[in-house]
Amino acid sequence: MGRFRLCAVALLICFCSLIGALPVQASLSSAKASHSFVADVVHRVAPSVVRIDTERLVQRQPYDPTLIDPLLRDLLGQPGMGAERERGQGSGVVIDAEGLVLTNAHVVERVDEVTVTLADGEQRDGQVIGTDPITDLALVRLGSGERPSAAPLGDSEALEVGDWAIALGTPYGLERTVTLGIVSSLHRNINTLGFSDKRLDLIQTDAAINPGNSGGPLVNAAGEVIGINTLVRSGPGAGLGFAIPINLARRVAEQLLATGEVVHPYLGLQLVPLTPRIARDHNRDPNALLQLPEHSGALVQTVLPDSPADQAGLRRGDLVISAAGLPVDGPQALLQEVDRAEIGAPLPLEVLRTGQTLRLSVKPAPLPGLG
Repeated sequence: MGRFRLCAVALLICFCSLIGALPVQASLSSAKASHSFVADVVHRVAPSVVRIDTERLVQRQPYDPTLIDPLLRDLLGQPGMGAERERGQGSGVVIDAEGLVLTNAHVVERVDEVTVTLADGEQRDGQVIGTDPITDLALVRLGSGERPSAAPLGDSEALEVGDWAIALGTPYGLERTVTLGIVSSLHRNINTLGFSDKRLDLIQTDAAINPGNSGGPLVNAAGEVIGINTLVRSGPGAGLGFAIPINLARRVAEQLLATGEVVHPYLGLQLVPLTPRIARDHNRDPNALLQLPEHSGALVQTVLPDSPADQAGLRRGDLVISAAGLPVDGPQALLQEVDRAEIGAPLPLEVLRTGQTLRLSVKPAPLPGLG
């Protein structure tokens, strides 16, 4: 009987031990499964994200000459220019097995030295292959050594508002920083943000993009790069981040790799949007100099002298309503067709002028003034 009780007690202890072990094992497995999709994305893309440090030599006066006593200026002469090292920093992402890094043009343009810090902390020299200030994109080649893995590139045209957006980079020099948000808007015209010298439709996101994030990747939930972080709005509306769509970045990178530059077609027009409502409000004004057609399109405000548009016969007040056979509902639609056009090849335009429909042909020329 005593032996039976001992066996029963031993079985009970073993049973209790097993029951107590089950929650521990369950918690361990649940801990492994508790990582979010963001952690999986970071694990996939982070090895391809790099920090870019730059230096350039600038000439500056050591002090303000207006603050010097005139007597001392006569004795000592005019102050000379002093050379200073100006440092900058940004992010980038490796996009192919050859060690090509995609980043922003404003990160690396007009610099003397480029140092690329890989995800594992190794530093390499970087060579700027080319920059395109119009799209704010640049391509950098890594120096000799083992090539880091390339980030998978996605399709920015497949994005929808509300999709997850994950920003990676090195803001303020802090490596491997990740922020999470969503795609807040698509096709955001950069000109509405005050950058009249750029040609970009941007991805807007609420994922935090801080100084130093410029050039880093914006990634979707599948771990694919969908954009290159470029700027964040400060002041009123702060917290709005913007990224260059990866489809555009891929095309620009291919041109930079092939020729070191990107040639942008231009017509030589300054345009404003027109809608039937805007036209009606304008036409009711008794002081209006001309009557506008009550039609959506791109209204010509200025034609540059000797430009392709001037040579094609376009005039101030013309309303462009189609280009290359496609409807034009505003300046951005026309600009998209111009960007797709071939330099020197005829681009057919349909224009409304004083109640008549005209069909003109304009030959885009290379955008001047980038050299």
